[in-house]
Amino acid sequence: MINCRTALLFSSGIAALLANTPAFAAQEAAAAAAQTTQAAPAPEAKESDGELIVVTATKRAKLLIDVPQSISVVSGSTLEEQNASNFADYLKLVPGLQLNQSTPGQGRLIVRGVNSGGVASTVGVYMDETPFGSSSGLVNSAVLAGDFDTFDLDRIEVLRGPQGTIYGANSLSGVLKFVTKQPSTTGFTARGRVGLETTNDGELGYLANAVVNVPLGETVAVRATGSYRKYGGFIDSIGSGGSDLDKDINDSKTFGGRVSLLFAPSDKVSVRLTALAQNIEADAPSIIESDPNTLKRLHGDLTQSQFVPQFSDVKYRVYNGTGTFDLGFADLVTSTSYATQKQEFRADLTFGLGGLISAVLGQPSDFFQAQKTESEKFTQEVRLTGETGILDWLAGAYYTNESGLIDQNFIAVHAGTLDPITGIPVLGLARIDSDYKEIAGFADVTVHFSDRFDLDLGGRYSHNKQSAEQVSDGILAGGPRAFPARKSDENVFTFSVAPRFEINDNTSIYARVAKGFRPGGPNVLPPAAPADVSTFDSDSLISYEAGIKAQTDDGRFTIDAALFHIDWKDIQLIATVNGFNINTNGSAAKSDGAEFTATARPLAGLALSLNAAYTNARLTEDLPPILTPAPVISGFEGDQLPFTPKFSASLNGDYSWPLTSTIGATVGASLRHVSDQTASYDAAFRVANGHQRKVDGYQVFDLRGALDFGKFSVDAYVRNLFNSAGRTSTTGTTVLGAPAYPNGAIGTGVIRPRTIGISLTASY
Repeated sequence: MINCRTALLFSSGIAALLANTPAFAAQEAAAAAAQTTQAAPAPEAKESDGELIVVTATKRAKLLIDVPQSISVVSGSTLEEQNASNFADYLKLVPGLQLNQSTPGQGRLIVRGVNSGGVASTVGVYMDETPFGSSSGLVNSAVLAGDFDTFDLDRIEVLRGPQGTIYGANSLSGVLKFVTKQPSTTGFTARGRVGLETTNDGELGYLANAVVNVPLGETVAVRATGSYRKYGGFIDSIGSGGSDLDKDINDSKTFGGRVSLLFAPSDKVSVRLTALAQNIEADAPSIIESDPNTLKRLHGDLTQSQFVPQFSDVKYRVYNGTGTFDLGFADLVTSTSYATQKQEFRADLTFGLGGLISAVLGQPSDFFQAQKTESEKFTQEVRLTGETGILDWLAGAYYTNESGLIDQNFIAVHAGTLDPITGIPVLGLARIDSDYKEIAGFADVTVHFSDRFDLDLGGRYSHNKQSAEQVSDGILAGGPRAFPARKSDENVFTFSVAPRFEINDNTSIYARVAKGFRPGGPNVLPPAAPADVSTFDSDSLISYEAGIKAQTDDGRFTIDAALFHIDWKDIQLIATVNGFNINTNGSAAKSDGAEFTATARPLAGLALSLNAAYTNARLTEDLPPILTPAPVISGFEGDQLPFTPKFSASLNGDYSWPLTSTIGATVGASLRHVSDQTASYDAAFRVANGHQRKVDGYQVFDLRGALDFGKFSVDAYVRNLFNSAGRTSTTGTTVLGAPAYPNGAIGTGVIRPRTIGISLTASY
């Protein structure tokens, strides 16, 4: 049987800059944050240079400086000013956040080094109140993180460290939350933006965005957005190994929209209904063929060998209804969500296996994998929040019911076409249907022992049940097989303890101990698999964190720093059995590090910020032997965890000034540095060389500028000015034991080359 996780093997191989810091946010963002707390009263905030920042990531409205954990916030205005529309664009604004990616819509988020290359996510992604993506380990959730377009967002909140108390499963190392702007009953607004960009040695790209807010009375309003963005390709297929001759094969586009209806008949009741649709359509992955030892590019340019045109289409659909009610003694929030994520992709396997297939069939043929991956998720959450003088409290219940599907087909086609060869035996088919159900209760209490000292205590108890059914057929799968249904269930308790001491009105220190987990579950089995791999276990970690948040009286200078230590055990891994991938557990790891953000506004109009992170994430035990088919160890004690640089830093600066009484100007720049990283683990390479592959560090320098005419503004930008070719992923050198690329190459994901763009925005 062909395991669903071969999909991972192929698809991953195939107004204020300072709003991202703990001290500042535009007043609009703060007001919106208070609104989105679902009727919870906003905290009384001391003004700081006319600005403050409120977050809702803890599901209560709080000033960020008062939250005893490490959180970064990037405002919607900052995202637009920096032309940041996806994960890759705003990594520089969040210390320690990394992205392992080669194809738009297929990205793995990494926080604090918690990454083992498994298929279940370690970072939870939320759209407002909706948890997005699969909670199970059977639907490739790790590499399908929800990369929502950022147009007309209020802000992004990134919570570092395990968030199992409030957010439950799969928030093992943190949560990334998209907070959308609420409809407003105060007046009609409309805004549109168009843009054009060109990529070095690549195609043109363009964008169009629009948003409109319409009050329908004093108690009802609607807000609707639409967006379309085309990214030009920049990688060529140059005919190596007999592949196609084609240019700019990795173009992509993202498009969709969001509509939200707000009904607020009084200050004690509000109901919000939201629907979102987004498609991400990509052709070939942004992978180039590289030397398997040095990872230097082959052929001198950004190239890969394409025999069969590849693609990946991802569709997001999110529907949510949230009601908030002031009951007097407490605020009641109820959130009902239904979300789907669907992917179809085609992966080219011709070079490695096409020759064998051609020999068997007696005619030239190409060979590819076609796959559908689907996840449907219903969630219901109800919670109460209140205050009783010395206590701030939250209590809630959560339920989710999720179904998943992976449907694979391995197809031989006439060479140079997509026409299947008929009259031949089935080569490979596999279908895996899975279900995941979870029910949980959670509570969080903050005890105010004095005006200066608080203690936050949280706990969550959850129970999950899973099942999976698997059928397969074909020569590659060992013939027709129907496996018996497999089931699993487990009970999990997670907790957090966080004391906080306020040294003065502008400085606080805190500590936090917290637990996070990922569910285990039934496995999907390859041919002749051992009986003991029919299930895999959950993994968990304990995080220890201490930090300081401080600002000057006038709010011009701020510091947010944290130290952390993480113990991770029973790590979920990908193991190979008879050339097929399965989920398994093994080994332990530690991650030690520090994160630092400093901001400054030394002069009127000048905004500076420095983000930096040091992360030492490594195995503390050898990984267990895997069968390939002979036993081999892919990771040893001391190996750094994949795609976690020991050091990363970003320096951002913007300066704004009036050109005339009606025209304002802004210029800005960003420099991001990423140190050397360990590539994805490769057992054969590790055994042969005594170390894992290394990915060289790189730097990316961006420039931007804008002219603001009031109702109109013009923005220009240059990303990756010096054309850095930083690597973002690595593939294996083989597929099912055969070479994956000509000349023994390895595939490496690469960042977009120098891109120059301009956009025009009009507001009404």
